[in-house]
Amino acid sequence: MYKWLCRTLIYERLLKEGCGEKSFSPEKFSPRKQKQIMADKRDYYEVLGVSKGASDTDIKKAYRQLAKKYHPDVNPGNKDAEAKFKEVNEAYEVLSDADKKAKYDQYGHAAFDPSMGGAGAGGFGGFGGFGGFGDVDLGDIFGSFFGGGGSSRQRRNGPQKGDDIEVDITISFEEAVFGCKKDVSFTKYAKCTKCNGTGAESGEAETCPTCRGSGQRRVMQNLGGMQFQTTTTCETCRGTGRYIKNPCTKCRGAGLERVSKSINVTIPAGIDHGKGLVVRGAGHDGKNGGQSGDLYVMVSVRRSNTFKREGYNLYCEVPVTMAEAALGAEIEIPTLEGREKYTIGEGTQTGTTFNLKGRGVPIVNSSRRGDLYFTVNVEIPKSLNEKQKEILREFARACGANNYKEKKSFLKKDKK
Repeated sequence: MYKWLCRTLIYERLLKEGCGEKSFSPEKFSPRKQKQIMADKRDYYEVLGVSKGASDTDIKKAYRQLAKKYHPDVNPGNKDAEAKFKEVNEAYEVLSDADKKAKYDQYGHAAFDPSMGGAGAGGFGGFGGFGGFGDVDLGDIFGSFFGGGGSSRQRRNGPQKGDDIEVDITISFEEAVFGCKKDVSFTKYAKCTKCNGTGAESGEAETCPTCRGSGQRRVMQNLGGMQFQTTTTCETCRGTGRYIKNPCTKCRGAGLERVSKSINVTIPAGIDHGKGLVVRGAGHDGKNGGQSGDLYVMVSVRRSNTFKREGYNLYCEVPVTMAEAALGAEIEIPTLEGREKYTIGEGTQTGTTFNLKGRGVPIVNSSRRGDLYFTVNVEIPKSLNEKQKEILREFARACGANNYKEKKSFLKKDKK
């Protein structure tokens, strides 16, 4: 009788939420149906640009970078960026939640398709076939029917990790290439120095007299002539198990106070624009002895007046005179270490690119470096006087057509 009643109550709740018995039939998740859903939506791992085995930290890092890139405030009026921002948030909402991520890995987008009722609530062999209760939490079910709240998972008197903090810093091109140290200032919530994080003026919170520190209380309910005992969240302490009679005057009972912090971080050589660093444990302090969150330092790099960076390679243009290009010469080229001499050969054409191996940007956490490419740009003189013009005419007559093979070849092709 008790099992039948429990199942009936659960079934009625699921029907009310639009996910009845038919919603959990296995054929709803056929490969054909999953392919149809996948065709409409991109893979969440692909959206965030991470592999399926990515860690929570990698997923969070990828989300922060993409959310910053496509944020509406950064792209006002850009509908494509707005759509991508929503897509990124949708993907992160699933992959950042362990339960949702597990269901997504098993069923893909079909796990969250409203027309199928989701793959959650009990699975195929669970509630749908009345073979068991699957993932359904009886405390939650009865709480919704009898006006209570919570299962033991909702108790808040355990350790709670602090939130992460994100700060932005801007560094020069040279600082990014060679690495540097920077002072980073930010504001965080830290354990109150007056009450030591208890929230009580006396420094110690009392045990809740109503629930005796459990954070929950038992309630008797009558249903159809039968008595049932349910567990709800304690109203006195709101599930914390602690009762503060006289709140701390400094933090007003919160246990945390807002403080300004400044730490020195090391920027590694070779860091690129838009990348970030993580300082573990430098975020907001946790509650009830929980560990602190992390500090994410997002780096913006100013552009160089000389070089263009692509990955770990550098590119630049070097102007040379007509005489230098024609006769060959020793020219000066810019490098990260300063100007250097480089010899170009006779007859160097404009647009010719030279490669200096290992003279580019240092690869982060490595002894290797990228390459430096410089392109020769032959500068044609302007505002010539009559004497200079006559010299050039004489030079042109002396050269004749045989010295300009590309021009001669082009004219022959044009005639054909």
